Amino acid sequence: MKAKNIAYWTTTILVAFFMSGGVVQIAQFKANPHGVVPELGYPMYFFAIIGFWKVLGAIAILVPRFPRLKEWAYAGIFFDLTGAAVSCAAVGGYGAYGFHVIAPLLIAGLTVASWALRPRSRTIGVLFPATDGRAV
Repeated sequence: MKAKNIAYWTTTILVAFFMSGGVVQIAQFKANPHGVVPELGYPMYFFAIIGFWKVLGAIAILVPRFPRLKEWAYAGIFFDLTGAAVSCAAVGGYGAYGFHVIAPLLIAGLTVASWALRPRSRTIGVLFPATDGRAV
């Protein structure tokens, strides 16, 4: 049980660390006078919005309680990372050796591991109770 707890906190802290990079995305919004990221073609305000939600997601998976909020945060983080990988792949995986495609997928894997290793206190519980009163 102790190894599972260590693995959970290691993956969760890594995911939160990478998601805290949303602060940089928010800061770039003010610093870019052109308003777009040329490689991807998205307007800069899009990254400010995504950055804001990344920071909130990182906080949500770290704080105690609020299991439903954690479920949504994990889902949002996973969608953000897989969407980033697909966006980068769609424009040819700009960067060295497709790093911007592979890195988000690796962090998405950490996100799934963190979600799967959550202690019982951080889960919603039984979503579909058995009809005979037993927990499934």
